[in-house]
Amino acid sequence: HAEIKHGRIAMAGFLGFCAQSLPAVAGEHAVLPYRGFVPDVTPQEQWDNIPLIAKLQILVFVGMLESYGEGAGADGSYVHYTKGGMPGYYPPIVGKGGGQIGLNLYKPFDIFPEQDEAQKTRGRQVEINNGRL
Repeated sequence: HAEIKHGRIAMAGFLGFCAQSLPAVAGEHAVLPYRGFVPDVTPQEQWDNIPLIAKLQILVFVGMLESYGEGAGADGSYVHYTKGGMPGYYPPIVGKGGGQIGLNLYKPFDIFPEQDEAQKTRGRQVEINNGRL
């Protein structure tokens, strides 16, 4: 489970770094995205320029997702991965938070066709191997 999760985080971090390096994100903006925004800086400098309260919001949000992924707030059918559940499974989150959450984190728009069990197993193995690169 940890290997899958860390692989996902590494892939998302890499994509975020690439996106922040684009001129459309790092360059000039008509409306500043946050207080203290400085154009044409590296992603590391962008992080340094973000106010502390914004960094804390990010950390709290990630902590909330982590606790929910470990089973907090899941219905009775959820089985934790250490007790025989599926490693890498994230319970559906749509409708939680007092009905404020309208999309799931995995397959938010459900635009891809359903996969059979063999395709899912292969996909999980590919994801683990990609995370090991």
